[in-house]
Amino acid sequence: MKSLLKLVPGIIFCFAIASIAWTLGELAPLVGGPIFAILAGMALSLVGHPDYLDQGIAFTGKKGLQYSIVFLGFGLDFGALVKVGADSLAVMGFTLAAAFITAWLVGKALKVDSKVKILVGVGTAICGGSAIAATAPVIDASDEEVARSISTIFLFNIVAAFLFPVLGHLMGMTQTEFGLWAGTAINDTSSVVAAAFAYGDEAGRYATVVKLTRTLMIIPVTLVLAFVRMKRNSGGKGRVEIAKIVPWFVLGFLAASLARTFIALPGGLDASLPRIGKFGICMAMAAIGLRSDPRTLVRKGAKPILLGLACWIAVAAVSLIVQRA
Repeated sequence: MKSLLKLVPGIIFCFAIASIAWTLGELAPLVGGPIFAILAGMALSLVGHPDYLDQGIAFTGKKGLQYSIVFLGFGLDFGALVKVGADSLAVMGFTLAAAFITAWLVGKALKVDSKVKILVGVGTAICGGSAIAATAPVIDASDEEVARSISTIFLFNIVAAFLFPVLGHLMGMTQTEFGLWAGTAINDTSSVVAAAFAYGDEAGRYATVVKLTRTLMIIPVTLVLAFVRMKRNSGGKGRVEIAKIVPWFVLGFLAASLARTFIALPGGLDASLPRIGKFGICMAMAAIGLRSDPRTLVRKGAKPILLGLACWIAVAAVSLIVQRA
């Protein structure tokens, strides 16, 4: 009981930061609450905080993040897979491969930390900050590595929201073509929606469905990463036990999505539970920011940004090429 009580002050502190960040995110949805939260946490880390907050902050940044990911699952409908169809899934397969291959090759050339390579690749390939948040516990990434990766993804989210509609008009893309391009090549959901609806309502609706389907790729990707990490830790010897490599929160995420799809949740829970998850992500990002050192991020920031740029260009180009092919 005493150990639980020690968590409370730090959790409340993260809750306060997240509340402000959430409000700012509502006012500026293109930026989003999680980005405001991690920036606020990083700013406060320069000032410092009392030691008695540390345990609660650490809990929020790790376990709190995992619980939040489960709640996000209630916002995803498996029926989206049927609606989008085989064409978009084929494009997604190629863009996922492009993101991961580019992250590995360019990251190796730039000598980027291995976990940052994975996080930037996953963030570009799947769904930005949410994918990074889901992957970080699986590969045991540090708060600093998460902060560097999310900062990189955020930069290209903002650029894409303004640049993609202009490029779409220059290329004469139809509403469906642009929706598929935006849904597979822009990182974060907020930026996908902003860019696609700026192009047209039909593009916006199609891009949203594509993005939901793309988000489901979190599940197989995190399972593969967990399997690979387990094999490496065991030195490639012995059997790999499925129970040990499957992250519990990924299964929870899957179960939540299935529940939302096939069970009528009472009292509007299908809308409120994902919002709880998103707010929990804000709290976790605040905690990660509080445990990061912005000075280190600045010193090491150039290489992740170049890596993010390379991955972003590769995904955008491959999406276009596969569509036209």
